[in-house]
Amino acid sequence: MSALLQLSGVSVAIGKAHLLEGIDLALDRGQILGLVGESGSGKSLTAMAAMGLLPLIGGRVTAGEVRFDGTDLSTLGEAGRRHLRGRRIGFVTQNPMTALDPVQRIGAQIDVVSRLHLGLDKAAARARTLDLMAQLRIPEAAAVAEAWPHQLSGGMKQRIVIAMALAGDPDLIIADEPTTALDVTVQAQILQILAGLVRDRGLALMLITHDMGVVAQLCDRVAVLYAGRLAEERAVGPIFAAPAHPYTRALTLCIPREGMARGSLHGIPGAVPSAAAYPAGCRFHPRCARADATCRATVPALSALPDGGLVACHHAEPGAP
Repeated sequence: MSALLQLSGVSVAIGKAHLLEGIDLALDRGQILGLVGESGSGKSLTAMAAMGLLPLIGGRVTAGEVRFDGTDLSTLGEAGRRHLRGRRIGFVTQNPMTALDPVQRIGAQIDVVSRLHLGLDKAAARARTLDLMAQLRIPEAAAVAEAWPHQLSGGMKQRIVIAMALAGDPDLIIADEPTTALDVTVQAQILQILAGLVRDRGLALMLITHDMGVVAQLCDRVAVLYAGRLAEERAVGPIFAAPAHPYTRALTLCIPREGMARGSLHGIPGAVPSAAAYPAGCRFHPRCARADATCRATVPALSALPDGGLVACHHAEPGAP
């Protein structure tokens, strides 16, 4: 059976800039896929391709295809893509502080999703809103529904954004760094809610994050992006126990661990290149200690690993960091 969401060799351009190249990803119901990488790696653009939002920012898929539940998104017009968004694909934005309309009450912003996508009348939509808020452990849901966004905390706003994403009864939730603006305690609560939704509702969840610790706790599979290319994609256990790509290994070395010796936490020298200055060959080679002449001249192809994962490296060597 095909996956719920399938990206096959997807390349994306905006104007003359080619920002993603050859992305292969699959996600099915009941699974959590983590998209990781530094800022500029292509995580959010991959999500936009999955939601069919590229035309709205002047982007286009130049190669490959994006399929949702077997349907190629390129065959849908904007009306068809709009039906998918909200109804079958829910989106949790990065910053809950700015995601809500400041001049509409909280309940009305959730109501409108189920009225638009499920055809519910006003009373039924409000009943669904209150039920969703209760499921998300929002106390005094009826009172909160009548509140204005500025009256809520950051953690409460993020719960509201999740309720909006769920109101259309979607099959897939895409969460773009949903805990970035929240403190550690609230982060843990929000992540528990998202994991519970996958477990209890059988949803698929694509979690975009730069936090490898969150990925280790929550995800089933991990896709590591670097400068618009897929570096490695594997199950969460193997990718942390024996990262095959030097970039993945470098990211794992950035994770603080209990009992670490002083000086053992490492950063990654340099920065992700801009799309206007992608180097030839492997795009990670200017920052990689393993790089040689082959890396500088030849693009590494995605190759299969014994555990079923993928890696794009001329010198892939799974091993503990």
